[in-house]
Amino acid sequence: MRRRTWQRAAVQDALTGRYDFVSAQTLHSQLRADGSSIGLATVYRALADLAEEGEADSLRADGESLYRACASPGHHHHLICRSCGRTVEIQADDIETWAASTAAAHGFRDPQHIVDVFGTCGPCALVGASETP
Repeated sequence: MRRRTWQRAAVQDALTGRYDFVSAQTLHSQLRADGSSIGLATVYRALADLAEEGEADSLRADGESLYRACASPGHHHHLICRSCGRTVEIQADDIETWAASTAAAHGFRDPQHIVDVFGTCGPCALVGASETP
C-alpha cells in the first residue's frame, strides 16, 4: 500500500463523492474548482494506484480510462447506465461459472475477467419514454 499523501486523500475523497465513473481530467477539474492545487499527473497516478489496490474500479470507454470508488471488496461486476452514468455493483455467479468452465474447456487455468454491462437505468428509460412522441 502506498503512502497516504494529501493529494491521494483529495483524489480518493473526490472520487468517493461521485456515483458514476469519471475521467482523470474531469476529477482534476472538479478538484481545481474546489480550490485544490493538485496537478493533473498526480491525479492520474493516484487513480491508477487506487485502482491497482482495489480501492477504485476502472474501465475503458471511448479510449479513455474512467474511475469510480469501489464500494464492494473483492471481485464484482457492474451495470452502467449509458445515459446518466449511474453504476450498480453486482455479483454474477453465472458469469463466474461460465468463465471457469470455458477456460477449462480450452485448457486455460486461473481465468480472470471483467464484465461491465451497459444499458439504460429505470429513471433514464422513463425520461426517454416520456420524450417519445
